[in-house]
Amino acid sequence: MFKKTSLTLLLAIAASFAAPAALAQVAKVNGTVIPQSRSDVMAKEVAAQQGRPDSPELRAAIKQELIDREIMAQEAIKMGLNKNPEVSAQMDIARQNILVRVFLNETAKRHTPNEDALKKAFERFKDSPAANEFRARHILVATEAEAKDITARLKAGADFAKLAAEKSIDEGTKAQGGDLNWSPPARYVRPFAEALARLKKGDTTESPVQTNFGWHVIRLDDVRPLSYEAIKPQLQQVVQGENVQKVILDLRAKAKVE
Repeated sequence: MFKKTSLTLLLAIAASFAAPAALAQVAKVNGTVIPQSRSDVMAKEVAAQQGRPDSPELRAAIKQELIDREIMAQEAIKMGLNKNPEVSAQMDIARQNILVRVFLNETAKRHTPNEDALKKAFERFKDSPAANEFRARHILVATEAEAKDITARLKAGADFAKLAAEKSIDEGTKAQGGDLNWSPPARYVRPFAEALARLKKGDTTESPVQTNFGWHVIRLDDVRPLSYEAIKPQLQQVVQGENVQKVILDLRAKAKVE
């Protein structure tokens, strides 16, 4: 025979289950609870954007921020600002943006491509510039005029490596004659990658290429195809994006739009 559970024990058990819910808040402002989940979300955002690890100091700062936000939000409502049509529209858009983001993330997870789909994608993209690896050299200078002068000297027969060692402001490559070693185009900033993809083996850019680093004169020394394994992560992103787009198109086709 089991002994009858005492009322005291029952109350203790009930309290043990109720306690987490009661404690799952950061603070209470004018009777409004700030949930712990809000602090957790902000901590994750700080970690993702700033690389700052979770800590008691961070949580204290987040708590103060959440309290300040709640105070200001409550005051804004008292002032009737939430009834402003433009403010209301902005709030709707902010809510919609969050829902769209989580929908896209969840849809991508549910439509992760399998190995067969990735290999088919490789066959589709293996002849594109993005599926190649380039061995290039460059000479980086501060002005377009300098870059044009270097281009003219190269056309007249000057040695690229010597000019790079003499003129380039890229300290990481000038000693190697401007050699950038083997790299896929995705490693470079867009204007540089696009110019590189247009070159044929042995060619040098006819016109200087401007990036946020300065002005480049680029020469393509060699090209080789990347292996399936090397571009598999990029293929996964592409196919996953295509899968999500198919879902969106299907939803659009089914939607009743008037």
